[in-house]
Amino acid sequence: FAGSCSEEELKVDVVIDELNAYSYSYPTELPSSKFTFKWVESRKPERYSSAAPLSPDARLRIVSERVDFKDNLVMSVSIGPPNSLFLRSKDKSRWSPKDVADSVLADKSALRVTSSQRIDESSVLDAHSSIIDGESYWYYEYLVRKSPTKSVQEPNLYRHFVASTAERDGYLYSLNASTLSKQWDKMGPYLEKAVASFRLLPPTENYVPPYKDPWRFW
Repeated sequence: FAGSCSEEELKVDVVIDELNAYSYSYPTELPSSKFTFKWVESRKPERYSSAAPLSPDARLRIVSERVDFKDNLVMSVSIGPPNSLFLRSKDKSRWSPKDVADSVLADKSALRVTSSQRIDESSVLDAHSSIIDGESYWYYEYLVRKSPTKSVQEPNLYRHFVASTAERDGYLYSLNASTLSKQWDKMGPYLEKAVASFRLLPPTENYVPPYKDPWRFW
């Protein structure tokens, strides 16, 4: 991802989640503009088995989230198994970035609809992959076309997302960052920087794999 923000002007904090063994950095301040992000940790990191499901089949779950209400920014990490409709092969080197994006988005909707209907809510603008330290990361950018309310159908209410996904132990780990479409030009480069920083970490003794205690909800 190319960003217009210069390295020296953006201050960041780093999130390290040892429960789920990943890290990423997120923007906190633009000293030259005297601008401060107002992040609130809306969901503290928790194990996959106790995280709230994003869809009725409970496959995809958000394990941590932070929100900047003032600037309409959301950053969340979700975990879920690959969707076999899109990722048929067990060999992840054969996965296309678009198929990875579709797999995650198909399980993301909270509507009781088919996977293909969930995909219709989103349009993937770009998808590519990169290998970092021997690990595959898939990057994609997408718009969620559903307006928050049926009565207001303004295009600027749609959300613009950028995401990074990696696979471990048979599960997809994804960092999603989004803002309103009308704010994308201003905020997009900072969200892209955050998403590009997403890494799976070597598990420590605190790591709880997603397949462990699948029915434990505490």
